[in-house]
Amino acid sequence: MHDFEIARLIYLSLLGAAILAGVLAAYRGRMGAGLRDALTWGLIFVGLIAAYGLKDDVARALNPQAAALLPDGGIELRRAADGHFHLKAEVNGVPVEFLVDTGASQIVLTRADARRAGIDPEDLAYTSRSFTANGPVTNAPVRLERLEAAGVPLSNVRAVVSGGDLFQSLLGMDYLDRFSRISVEGDRLVLTP
Repeated sequence: MHDFEIARLIYLSLLGAAILAGVLAAYRGRMGAGLRDALTWGLIFVGLIAAYGLKDDVARALNPQAAALLPDGGIELRRAADGHFHLKAEVNGVPVEFLVDTGASQIVLTRADARRAGIDPEDLAYTSRSFTANGPVTNAPVRLERLEAAGVPLSNVRAVVSGGDLFQSLLGMDYLDRFSRISVEGDRLVLTP
C-alpha cells in the first residue's frame, strides 16, 4: 500500500467510527429501533445500487429499438420481440423507425414516413422497380438531406420512396455497406465501422 492509500484508509476508518458513535448515542436505549432503521436504510442502499446496475437492461426493455453507439463508433441493436432488428433514426430531423433488412438493397421509406420527413410522395416520379416477396413495386428515387442513426449523421443520402403498401421503412444495404462488418451475436446486431 502507498502512503496515500494508508492515509485514506485511516481517514475513512475515523469517519466511520465517528458516524457509528453518533448513531449509537442517538439510539441509546432503543437498539431495536436503531437496528430496524439501519436495516431499512441498508435495503434502500442495496436497492439503489441494484437499480443503477440494471439501468441499461431496463432502458433496453422499455425501448428495444434504441441503438447503442459503441466506443469504436459502431452500432449495437437488440432483437425486438418480433424477432427483427429495428433502428430509430432521424430523417431530415424527423424520427423514423426502420426495419434493418439485409435483403433490401436500398434505404426505402414508406409514403407516410416520407411525408413526415418533408417529402411529398405525390410529387415524385416512381421510375424504378423492386422485386419483393409480395411481387414487384415501383419506387421513386430521392435524396435525404440528413439521416442520423445512433448519433452518426450522414448527409445527401440516396433512398427511395416505395410506391407499394410497405408496412415499415427499410434500412437496406445502401446504409449497411457503410460498415466493414455486420454480425449477429445472439440477440444483438453489431455494425462495426
